[in-house]
Amino acid sequence: MGFDVPLWRTFALYRAITLVHALVLVAQHHEYLERTWVAWLTLVVMAVWTVVAHQVYAVPSRRTSRFLCADLLVSFGCLFATALAASPFYLTQAPPLSAYWFAGAALAASVIWGRRGAATVAIAYGIADLTLRVIMEAAITGATARGVVLLLLTGLAVGYMARVAEQAEERFAQAVTLEARIREREQLARSIHDSVLQVLALVRRRGDEIGGEAAELGRMAGEQEVRLRSLVADGLGATVAVPNTAAGSAGPLDLRDLLRPLETVRVTVAAPATRVELPDRAARELTAAVAAALDNVERHCPEGTRAWVLVEDEPDAVVVTVRDDGPGIPPNRLERARAEGRLGVDQSILGRVRDLGGSTEIHSDPGEGTEFEMRVPRPDV
Repeated sequence: MGFDVPLWRTFALYRAITLVHALVLVAQHHEYLERTWVAWLTLVVMAVWTVVAHQVYAVPSRRTSRFLCADLLVSFGCLFATALAASPFYLTQAPPLSAYWFAGAALAASVIWGRRGAATVAIAYGIADLTLRVIMEAAITGATARGVVLLLLTGLAVGYMARVAEQAEERFAQAVTLEARIREREQLARSIHDSVLQVLALVRRRGDEIGGEAAELGRMAGEQEVRLRSLVADGLGATVAVPNTAAGSAGPLDLRDLLRPLETVRVTVAAPATRVELPDRAARELTAAVAAALDNVERHCPEGTRAWVLVEDEPDAVVVTVRDDGPGIPPNRLERARAEGRLGVDQSILGRVRDLGGSTEIHSDPGEGTEFEMRVPRPDV
């Protein structure tokens, strides 16, 4: 049951209570009525319309502006019926016949038309009340202005709270849907892990053991295993999480979402379970530096060299380490490359991180592989 069900039930209860109150006022001040039958007929119309309004507003599809206009027309008609039923002195002892009951239609307008609609109806009621008193040549008192102010404030408050409640209900429904999808993803992930991923991993291992054409088959199975693991980790499509990774976006990006596509059979990406946020430019430049480091492994290391990308999220910085098990960089190799004008490592990796205000440490020993440790400071928030 949504928030609107008890809200409209409350409106119906309010109409019923104010109808009883109008009945009491008419009975109490009947001696000031010039046409008693008009007053009682007006109360009958109000009673019938209370039932009709409750039945219509109880169905969401029927809460239209057309019916609301009819509701307001009946309410204003009952208001002006006071001019036919009562004497001018009656308005000094009691409000018009439908004064308090009229607020039921005003509250409906605040929900259907919003705060502007509520303000419009309140002002229209004030004008109608003044017009009625002018027609009946009755005294205009401060109670008239107070009634309009109260109706205006009530309509604005109800309209605002109804809008807030509607937004809260929508977000709650989205949260419930998201939770259901997460559970579905977890169940599917367990099923995949217990069957498909294990088979692909077995094919990859046996292919490496057998060699030849089987090794190529094992490599292809391994690539599918990596992609499937990434799909399970990231969620099914964009239904579970929709990261803001569009180029040029102003908000922070999750570095994990940019690094995961770099994962292959021989490249393993390890990142925290929680988001690793960096500004758009910093996240993309750091990803490009990591891709350049992996490209060096692909081009300069023997076939089959493995690489690992480790992401560490520190309070003041993000550290990304790229390590491989290749032969390592020979001594003075980077200096000679720089002197020969080959600036791949210097510009693609060191330069990118340096432009972000960070630093890069290179650890490499012959036969021990190479490690790039890139540290990018987190901007002050």
